[in-house]
Amino acid sequence: MQAQDPRGARLAVRARSAGLTAADVDRALTADRSMVITWLNRGTLHLVAAEDYWWLHALTAPVMTAAISRRLAQEGIDPAAEADRGVAVIARALESDGPLDRASLASRLTSAGIRVQGQALVHLLALASLRGLIARGPMAARQQAFVLVRDWLGAPPARFAAASPDRGAALAELARRYLAGHGPAGERDLAKWAGLPLRDARRGLQAIADELRDRDDGLAELARSRQEGSRCTGLPGPLLLGAFDPLLLGWTDREPIVGPHRQIITENGIFRPFALAGGRAVATWSIAGNAVAVTPFAPLADEVDLALRRDAADVLRFLG
Repeated sequence: MQAQDPRGARLAVRARSAGLTAADVDRALTADRSMVITWLNRGTLHLVAAEDYWWLHALTAPVMTAAISRRLAQEGIDPAAEADRGVAVIARALESDGPLDRASLASRLTSAGIRVQGQALVHLLALASLRGLIARGPMAARQQAFVLVRDWLGAPPARFAAASPDRGAALAELARRYLAGHGPAGERDLAKWAGLPLRDARRGLQAIADELRDRDDGLAELARSRQEGSRCTGLPGPLLLGAFDPLLLGWTDREPIVGPHRQIITENGIFRPFALAGGRAVATWSIAGNAVAVTPFAPLADEVDLALRRDAADVLRFLG
């Protein structure tokens, strides 16, 4: 799940589960270490199961490294010498005194004479992440500290301990997971969602061809959905989705969901919280104090309005 917005990531869990709270998510990130946040798909922070970190990192890190090096150069940091020194400072600080929050690491880098202004700090942290050294670890109040991966998650599983893990198997698993949550979809949808070349998306889908159901529109769909036999059938009922909800980030075209209401996504790339009903965006919403304020795009049917009011109460319960 997309996780550069902390509240949005937790609300994405709420919308896809029952009975959990934001504190449960924090506990999974901190005490249980069963989930982790780090830079993965599309070079963006994602919330994933800790056991999935290894194969997702192996797939996505090589693709993102060149882009991060370019961004560091734009921030005035030599992507070879100075960036390497910055990563080493981060690793040594976490090894001796970790976990450490972003401000603490910025202070260590500044003391070492390394630039952290602008976007330099975040791209140094991302580079250390892409090299498999660090990830986001425990919650400390509202902040999430950084940790060394080897300390926080332990040694990688045997299949990822080798210098060259099985990329084909990882691409197949990526395609399988993607279709379980986003199918039916096409190869370009998968490539955009994962931030991988189109050839990798095709390879992953071809690897699981015998698991797919034939469709007249040419899109791919798992023959046996993980939702079969569950209560999840058809479109979800009216509900409130948080900022950067994965529903808006899973395909090449979000028009079927957003329709004419493109104001959900601001000019500076912020994906605002919105209300979903009948599979389409029908309102934006926000929290002011201890109340949820819903702003419909058009008058809502009484049953939709009532359902969203109930879901608003659940948002407040979830957030505590």
